[in-house]
Amino acid sequence: MSVFARALGRRHVRALTIVAVALAVALPAGKAQAAPSQADCDARANNTPQKMIECIRVGQVRAHQAALQAIANANGGTRAAGTSGYTASVGYVVDTLEAAGWNVTLDEFPFQFFPPAVLQQLTPVSATYESGVFTNSGTGNVTGSVIAVDINLTPPRDSTSGCEAADFGGLNFGGPNDIALIQRGTCTFAQKVENAQAAGAEAVVIFNQGNDPTREGLIIGTLAPFQASVPVVGASFADGTALSQAGSTAHVQVDPPENRPQVNVLAERKGVNNNNVVMAGAHLDSVQAGPGINDNGSGSSVLLEVAQQLAHVKLQNTVRLAWWGAEEGGLLGSTAYVNGLSQAEKDRIALYMNFDMVGSPNYIFMTQDADESSFDAPVAVPPGSPAIEDLFESFYTKQGEPYDDAAFDGRSDYQAFIANGIPAGGLFTGAEVPKTPAQVAIWGGTAGAQFDPCYHLACDTFANNNNHALAVNADLIGTAVLMYSYSTQSVNGVPGKTVPGGYTLPAPAGTQGTCPVNPPTCG
Repeated sequence: MSVFARALGRRHVRALTIVAVALAVALPAGKAQAAPSQADCDARANNTPQKMIECIRVGQVRAHQAALQAIANANGGTRAAGTSGYTASVGYVVDTLEAAGWNVTLDEFPFQFFPPAVLQQLTPVSATYESGVFTNSGTGNVTGSVIAVDINLTPPRDSTSGCEAADFGGLNFGGPNDIALIQRGTCTFAQKVENAQAAGAEAVVIFNQGNDPTREGLIIGTLAPFQASVPVVGASFADGTALSQAGSTAHVQVDPPENRPQVNVLAERKGVNNNNVVMAGAHLDSVQAGPGINDNGSGSSVLLEVAQQLAHVKLQNTVRLAWWGAEEGGLLGSTAYVNGLSQAEKDRIALYMNFDMVGSPNYIFMTQDADESSFDAPVAVPPGSPAIEDLFESFYTKQGEPYDDAAFDGRSDYQAFIANGIPAGGLFTGAEVPKTPAQVAIWGGTAGAQFDPCYHLACDTFANNNNHALAVNADLIGTAVLMYSYSTQSVNGVPGKTVPGGYTLPAPAGTQGTCPVNPPTCG
């Protein structure tokens, strides 16, 4: 019996629903409370966009986020894949969906869990630094001299550190335990590490470049497809600067990974046309550093609320909702799911919508730029994807909400879908990029602060949220899933039924154009 089966068999997370319900009553709904009570909403068929919008309430979404926060609090402050916090999060989602009458399955995939990395400076100062393991790192426990490799700490801090074998020439990598300190910039992480290994380094620390505000914090990336034989960990620019001091020694430890299979949660309700499947998803896992209540407790919680309010609608198309595991480990859960489908099963999927970070505290509203009106996509955009973007933008227009484009770059769980030619779209309210004065003039907020100041940090808690962004996007997500449950003709040409209620959407008003194209820093 797997760890997930044991945990779900105990149903130990049911008590958290009491917390969630109590909080839902206490929180303001974020919109005018109209006629239906919450009980009425939960019992009736919300079969029109008007009814769906009326019954999706930000207080209910926040209640789910509160439950995820309680899970993190009880499990070491994290809900990362491979931890008990993720197992409990799966249990909460399963309980909520089954109570709403959905057919729920757990989709298992292989996962290697890396225990937290250790990065300590021993001399000339003593300090322990926040760190993390690069994907495809080797393992090891190394204490030794820190050797800086062609780093540049002087603004503008242009860096080619470690990109050429010549960068290591003349450096003393002849000791038994040498740690290469390499700065981010110019070439791939894999190239830097491959050169460091060839020069004789027994461990590698890659620190952020520090050339702009988005490259100050802890950096953790992937070495794939290269497989390192030495431990490789990340550091912030400030910590890398400290490690670069003369006479610096350090301790780097990456323990061997453990095989801990994880699961995606899939929930489905069959429609009249079971060969035309509308999918929407959000990743459920957090990073190891924190509880992940915006990233991505926001998308996960909105999707739970949508599932509850869609529970009594008679569907034309089959609707399948997904809570993905190990997104933070490299889109592992969603990729394993899509790649495990037969071609016939892939062909049944009409479209996929991805909701990753939809309530950032210093938000702007963004849609994935499938029509490439702002950004040239570095990936193939499946036909039909621009229609999904149009629906999202039309909803913002109807609500009087300005919006911008985010790069359609496959950097979230829609990647595996678009790689298989399945139309996709998504919403995003921003992560580590600082908000500009021009964006503050449009959306409010704080200039110079990140869209999400707690992105991938321990402070991504229940307080790390913007109710207005969350409420608007919850209404949009509920409307989009409902409308496509009736017809996906605009996306894949499959006719369905007219959406009841006479609800219409205007043409998109157009983007605000505040996201720089080179590089596409809003996406």
